[in-house]
Amino acid sequence: MPDTESHDLTERAEERTAVEEAATLSPRLIFEAIRRNGEEELERPNRALWFSGIAAGILISFSVLGEALLRSKLPDAEWRYIVENLGYTFGFLLVILGRMQLFTENTITTVVPVLIDRSLETVGRLATLWGIVLVANVIGAFAVAIFLAQAPVLGPDIFQAMTDLSHHATGMPAWEGFARGIPAGVLIAALVWMLPTAKGSEVLLIVLFTWLIALGDFTHIVAGSVEMAFLMVQGDLGLGQALFGFFGPVLLGNVVGGTAIFTMLTWAQIQPEVEEMQ
Repeated sequence: MPDTESHDLTERAEERTAVEEAATLSPRLIFEAIRRNGEEELERPNRALWFSGIAAGILISFSVLGEALLRSKLPDAEWRYIVENLGYTFGFLLVILGRMQLFTENTITTVVPVLIDRSLETVGRLATLWGIVLVANVIGAFAVAIFLAQAPVLGPDIFQAMTDLSHHATGMPAWEGFARGIPAGVLIAALVWMLPTAKGSEVLLIVLFTWLIALGDFTHIVAGSVEMAFLMVQGDLGLGQALFGFFGPVLLGNVVGGTAIFTMLTWAQIQPEVEEMQ
């Protein structure tokens, strides 16, 4: 009998654990997990944000480089576009799993605490974090772009593939760059929203979402900054076109998609439950 009772207790404990794990899938608890993560990010020292942001700007270059490597090695077939865009996932895997500061992730993570506490202090902390991370990401992008463009690290075929990709990313009209930045912002925000429930499937989730960004030819401000910088350091892209034709519109599109659309919609569905708990 004691063994039976012990077995029953163990079984009930396992069932209770399973129920608790299932409960974490609720939108309110996902929101709370992201809020806590956002609070931690807002509390981090500026120096830590700065160096983490530079590292992210450098590592995200492997998205552009990975795509260029696959393009240069694959035959010129109709299916090449689908396969070569898998390379775009490499940099995001490094940055997200490495917990580096990527600006587009912060369009949801650090905005959530502001939705709860709209004080000037919290808004100021958010603005400071955004500014530091964005500038650091761009500096990292330029640092790696200078290295790739000037050091003898890329073969002629890979160099040409990277140049072609960079011209395509930065050559579209400003309005189109803005419009294509919106779905990229939504997808990155959705990825951040889903990661707390991934439970061992983080790699697959990151690959699928970032591959979709590349397949859709959507624009991402940090990965795109590597392509922008790669052309600028070679004199192939002027400052005016870089800032007003590419950087500004894509940045705005990512913020609109990640914050104004996705984050606000998730907040709208969870707001009544959050207010009941306050």
